[in-house]
Amino acid sequence: MKIHAEALLFDNDGTLVSSLESVRRCWTRWAAEFGITAEDFARVELHGRTAVAIAADLLPADVVPAAVARIEALEVEDVPNGGAVLLPGTRDFLDSLPADRWAVVTSATRRLAEARLAYAGILPKTLVVAEDVTRGKPDPEPYLLAARQLGVDPARCVVFEDAPAGLQAGRAAGMITVALATTHQAHELDADLVVSDLSALSALVSEGGVEISVRG
Repeated sequence: MKIHAEALLFDNDGTLVSSLESVRRCWTRWAAEFGITAEDFARVELHGRTAVAIAADLLPADVVPAAVARIEALEVEDVPNGGAVLLPGTRDFLDSLPADRWAVVTSATRRLAEARLAYAGILPKTLVVAEDVTRGKPDPEPYLLAARQLGVDPARCVVFEDAPAGLQAGRAAGMITVALATTHQAHELDADLVVSDLSALSALVSEGGVEISVRG
């Protein structure tokens, strides 16, 4: 299978880097600090959503700002403890792309996103974070903003995601979706293409765009 595109839009956590263990550590501690029961915490989807949305599902509105600031601080502090480990294929795949053909689109705050990306040695020219939008994934706004910043028609963009919420956002934006089975089982992911991780893909760049192929 080959996919042709003008721009590639990547989620970060679970797509380019693994932060799963850090997320579990930090959010478990956060929940205990704010008196959230294990039962209530278990019913909320963490991955692929903004901290504001998660906190709003669990806490009174007047507590949310302080709760969001606290989880950001915990996660940033945890980055050097394995909070951003490059996933297979990430380095080679990104290195094959021109800087103006790709962007990182994450539900993390700018402070946290930049900390994780810098630790992993990833320096995107275009970065869309939680503060840049009014509605986070699964709303299409983050991906539409990235396409606009790159000057590319959304229909000519490919979204790379590991989370159902992110894939839903990509589809709603009218983009081609590629799912990476790094944090969810393949059967849980609804996308145009599902692969294990970026090591399963190659990219060929030309004046007309980027051709993405599954390694045979």
